[in-house]
Amino acid sequence: MNAVVTATGLNKTYKNAHALNDVSFRIESGRIVGLIGPNGAGKTTALKAILGLTDFKGELNVLGFDPRTQRDQLMEQVCFIADVAVLPRWIRVSEAIDFVANVHPRFNRAKCEAFLARTKLTPKQRVKQMSKGMIVQLHLALVMAIDARLLVLDEPTLGLDILYRKQFYQSLLEDYFDENKTIIVTTHQVEEIENILTDLMFIRDGRIVLDTDMDTVGERFAEVMVSADKAATARSMKPLDERQVFGKSIFLFDGADRATLESMGEVRRPTVSDLFVATMKGTYA
Repeated sequence: MNAVVTATGLNKTYKNAHALNDVSFRIESGRIVGLIGPNGAGKTTALKAILGLTDFKGELNVLGFDPRTQRDQLMEQVCFIADVAVLPRWIRVSEAIDFVANVHPRFNRAKCEAFLARTKLTPKQRVKQMSKGMIVQLHLALVMAIDARLLVLDEPTLGLDILYRKQFYQSLLEDYFDENKTIIVTTHQVEEIENILTDLMFIRDGRIVLDTDMDTVGERFAEVMVSADKAATARSMKPLDERQVFGKSIFLFDGADRATLESMGEVRRPTVSDLFVATMKGTYA
């Protein structure tokens, strides 16, 4: 497979704090990668480095370019969404289309207009006249008409209700994503993107603490619900996390023998949210 992003030993310091601390990772083509971490963990700094928006130490190759010195060429292949609410309120639908058509060489006006034809948006309608859901539709039409090889999403559905968040990700999958495109997404609403991810990266205190594909998550990690009489045995196996539900203990294990876990209780695959909480334990202490 071809690597879209290759990072080796990335470091970025703000005053005395490490935003990125010797970070290395590799993202292959045709993947949807969730970059998940608590506030201040280094997610946005990592994205800014990929997009050439901040300096850093180390080596970073994105689509064959160095973001520090070849950003103009790189951004012809990249699309970035920080927030769907960034469109100016005075702009009309037709003006937004004209603007993107004039600034991005890989924009397909016909594709954008075809997507908008499936909505109730009209060319003369201004953003200030739209609901949040309509703004999402306009933003998606503009983005999905750009034939970018890499799409970077930084909390793209912040402030939207669940209906429009689901619409956003469903539209991305159905109308945008294919084997030649790669998506990197950061969000705090991990339960909503879990089913679309192919790969998962957890970042904490500027370090990557988990980097794996979703198939491996199911093979490597397991949760087991045990009764009180077996809790001590489970604790002796050094679980990543323990929580209480309806008087029973749920333990999360990394690499534990599946047969042993099944002898103690019901075994299931942990959600990304549960795995995240276990991995980040103590972050907010």
